[in-house]
This record gives sequence, structure tokens and C-alpha cells, in this order.
Amino acid sequence: MYIIVAGGGKVGKSVTRSLLDMGHEVTLVEQERDRFNQLEAEFGHVALIGDATEIGVLERAGIARPPDLVLALTGDDEDNLVISQIAKEGYAAPKVVARVNDPRNQQLFDLLGITQTVCATSGILGLVEHEVPEHGLIRLLELRREGLEVVEVQVESDSPSAGKTISELKLPEGSRLISVMRNGQASIPVGSTVLSEGDQLLAILQPGKEDELRRALIGI
Repeated sequence: MYIIVAGGGKVGKSVTRSLLDMGHEVTLVEQERDRFNQLEAEFGHVALIGDATEIGVLERAGIARPPDLVLALTGDDEDNLVISQIAKEGYAAPKVVARVNDPRNQQLFDLLGITQTVCATSGILGLVEHEVPEHGLIRLLELRREGLEVVEVQVESDSPSAGKTISELKLPEGSRLISVMRNGQASIPVGSTVLSEGDQLLAILQPGKEDELRRALIGI
């Protein structure tokens, strides 16, 4: 693949190194002269100096080809938004992935249609939530393009779902159980599946249905 990486900080540098090791063709764009000099010393002609929010710089990087993938990985969310919009709307890049540095800005990316994003802060908080779950429901995956999310719930002895079959549960509309993990073995639940204490359930649902699902499964 041909890939443009915007931002030569620690993230962009590491991603570029890995992509090159995988055999991909990469152009790494960095605007700070000192950092560019270091990147050029390591990557040679792969590094390109310039501001990736400028169309002229992106065109020198080959945005008009278009690239198979554009990665907006700068430390500035505003810049990543601009780069992503230019690549997606101006040059019809087939795939754009943007780094979100501040989770509070995620909504801006969503509103502008930049659905493929990566946020280290949200990822770390997700891991923390998995270890210390709040109210028994853990968000595992958000499918923004599809308008769905995947959550995990554990059945306790006092949960209203314990001892009931799937067909007996009053799950909210827009939700469905997709997996039951029991004694280390996962299975796809059907209507006759009986839930037991200790079962770990995976459910897919529409955002906003979490509280209803929580009440139906664990009663909190």
C-alpha cells in the first residue's frame, strides 16, 4: 500500500518504521525542522518537510494518487481534523484514520464524518474500566459508522437474568446478546440458553440503551 503519515512525533515515527518494515511505501510529513532532520536521518527520502494541513504539501506527498491510507497522527486535533477532511473530501482517499488526542474532541470528528479514529486516552480508560467496572457494564468497542457498540456484562447471583433463558429476558429494542462465556468457553446464545452466575455476556446495542440493558441483565 501507499500510505501518507502526517506527524513525525513518537507515534508517527513508530508507525512509519513499522509500516516500512512491513514493506509498504510511506511518506512521512513533518513541519518542525529539528524533528524533520532526525526523521530524514533515519528514513531518508521517506520524510518530507512541510505542514500537512496545506494542500500544496499534501500534493507533494502524493495525495492526488490517491494513497491507499492517510494517517493523521499529529499532536493537534485541529490539524488532524483538517488533514482528514482534505484527504477524504478533497482527494477521495479511500481510508483515513485520525488520532484524537483529547477525547472531548471525539464528537467533532464524528460530526465531520471522520469515523476511523484512535484515542490513546480512551483506550487506557477502557482498560481501567475493564479492571474496575462501574455498575457491571463495560464498553468494549464502539462501531461509530454502524451506530452500534459492544459491551460486556457479568451475571451475578442476585442478577435478575440468573437462571433465566434468553427468551425470558426483556432486553431493550436495538440490543442483542452475541456471546456467553462460561468456564472459559464461549458460545453463541439462543432462546433456550439459560444464564448462570459468573457468565460473561457480550451484547451489541445501539448507543443510549446501556441503562436499559444493565437493568434487564444485572438489575443495577
